[in-house]
Amino acid sequence: MIKHIVLFSLRDDIEQSYKADRLADLKEQFLALQGEIASLRSIEIGINVNPKEKFDLALVATFDDLAGLAAYASDPRHVAVAKQVGEMLSVRACTDYEI
Repeated sequence: MIKHIVLFSLRDDIEQSYKADRLADLKEQFLALQGEIASLRSIEIGINVNPKEKFDLALVATFDDLAGLAAYASDPRHVAVAKQVGEMLSVRACTDYEI
């Protein structure tokens, strides 16, 4: 199995209340992918509550293998959500490892 962990930091020039609304919406959109993309075994999304930390959103997803992760990454439903994140993104960190 593959664990896929992504941390997102949105741009500092985005107004805080708008950022909070967008993060909540993105969280729901990512969670909605569960059951829609066959290779996505599990997904967890968290919005950072600690203002001292750098990242705004954390995503943890599980796949059977790297091929499943690649299928998820290229699925149009994921691409649409990722595009929305990309429009506001400052920093993205990612790691994929076997469990």
